[in-house]
Amino acid sequence: MPRRTSLGDAHCAIAQALDVVGDWWTLLIVRDTARGVHRFEELQRELGLSRKVLTERLRLLVDADVLTRVPYQDRPPRHEYRLTPRGRALLPVLIALQDWGDTWVLGEGEMTATAPDEAAPAALRVHELLGTRVPELRLRADDGELTDPVTDAAYTVLYCFPGAYARKDAYPPGWSTIPGAPGCTLESCTYRDRLADFTAAGAAVRGVSTQRPDEQRAFAAKEGLRFPLLSDADLALTAALRLPTFRAAGVSRLKRLTLVVDADRTIRDVQYPVTDITASVEAALETVNSLRDGPS
Repeated sequence: MPRRTSLGDAHCAIAQALDVVGDWWTLLIVRDTARGVHRFEELQRELGLSRKVLTERLRLLVDADVLTRVPYQDRPPRHEYRLTPRGRALLPVLIALQDWGDTWVLGEGEMTATAPDEAAPAALRVHELLGTRVPELRLRADDGELTDPVTDAAYTVLYCFPGAYARKDAYPPGWSTIPGAPGCTLESCTYRDRLADFTAAGAAVRGVSTQRPDEQRAFAAKEGLRFPLLSDADLALTAALRLPTFRAAGVSRLKRLTLVVDADRTIRDVQYPVTDITASVEAALETVNSLRDGPS
């Protein structure tokens, strides 16, 4: 594909970046590979592109070192397309676009850590996750280890929260005035207090935020949490599931939601928006017990 930037744009990083990813289909290919769609036929089916156009876009992204081709079959030769480190560095760009679209195109143009109701576009997108699979990825746990967010327990409860800190002065300015943002400490401590019940039901609990692991570690130690907090600071899980975010203090933060995932990585229950924190913890426990017991 011909380059579109002019000579005068040679030192403009925006223009040079758009020369690689400024095409509509190119960013959607990055979006879909981030959520676990790796094979040519799968990408074509998801995007509805012709083979010719998709081949051109994939070649562009491979040449730009955004994607790499990984063989998965010898006869005949077949390849998957995986994000490179350079490609994964585009995930914050995708999330920023999603956040802008949720807020200013599909939403009400206001910063919020929740949704107005279950009929909001972002809420509908989250509820469409029901029955889909969490792709294989690794998040940094508060102990520094790379960890699969889906455990080998029968069920994993992933509660996503905007942010929680060991010190009150560490919260971003105006945090208490952002709808849906306050309550992260209450949520984590409620899961802590009910952890034995989740364990008895065959479920592991994991908290996920976009905070740094050291921030999560300090908070977990202060509150005596007995389950890991996972850092999605690189937005791998957020991009994979297209989870809703908002920005505060220059950081993309997860809106509060809860997923119940089975051992096969299938999402069996979704809670969003979460407006009553203690009730949401009880609802997650009821869901796990119901799934364990099966139909009555």
